[in-house]
Amino acid sequence: MNPYNYPDFEPDFDLQLNETNRRWLRYAVKFPVARPTRYKENNVAYGEYYQPRQDTKWPLAILVHGWGDRSVLPCRLLARDLCKKGIAGFILYLVFHQRRMPDVIKERLPNLTPTEWFEGYQTSVIDIRQIIDWAGKNKDINKDHIAVIGISLGGIISAISMGIDKRIAAGVILVAGGNYQGGAWLRRTEPGYTEAEYSQSQNLYIQYLREVAEKGIDKVTPSKKSYLTDPMTFATYLRQRPLLMLNAMWDERIPKQGTIDFWEACGKPEIKWYPATHSYIWLLYPLLLRQIMIFLKSTFSI
Repeated sequence: MNPYNYPDFEPDFDLQLNETNRRWLRYAVKFPVARPTRYKENNVAYGEYYQPRQDTKWPLAILVHGWGDRSVLPCRLLARDLCKKGIAGFILYLVFHQRRMPDVIKERLPNLTPTEWFEGYQTSVIDIRQIIDWAGKNKDINKDHIAVIGISLGGIISAISMGIDKRIAAGVILVAGGNYQGGAWLRRTEPGYTEAEYSQSQNLYIQYLREVAEKGIDKVTPSKKSYLTDPMTFATYLRQRPLLMLNAMWDERIPKQGTIDFWEACGKPEIKWYPATHSYIWLLYPLLLRQIMIFLKSTFSI
């Protein structure tokens, strides 16, 4: 079962030039989603496209923010700094951004139903895949050099997207993790469970992961829909692919064990730990930027 497939859909992206300077052009972007939801506010995606001034074909980094509108700010910093190095940036506003939320959802945040969470992930991954469709038809973008850079919730969505779509050549996952069925997560989300229930939940998920690795995501039906929103489900498709993980040592939101479980499932790609909490890691922005640039330059030979 792959909920992230979508109908063949010709990219219909509307770009409006909003800002120019000697380093980049910035466009406001909107496009219709390929798989509409029951909420009309979700059915138009918005974003920002930063285009370098260089004349050569440039790589593209799709930047995916985390929970809360303020998490777009580090994406803008990254997009501008990447542009200076000749890498285009596309910031996607997720359906979890206020601009795309219906009032009925805003009134209940963060208490969404399991179906609403699932639909949010589904729409977000498909939005990223539509951006890749558009990039593939843009003569100025090197379609073989497309990366995702995701922060927190956006990191989880980016990891799923990369696992689903082989056109993504590289991924940078910041302050994120996986294995929601493990005790590290469940002790936070399901505090009433017994240790036996924690263990049973983990064992069922591990069996599902084995079947996915053996048969493929399309041929295995999960016993829980939440398996399909866990990046660890897609880790088997991330092995041996360029992946960089940047994490906070004292992350109060993402259990460290969940990050380690995901890292191991991905084949232990490059990982860096910084002396910071989940949000305050951005005080170390120069260090993060340096690591991201080293990784992208090495991966794309630029």
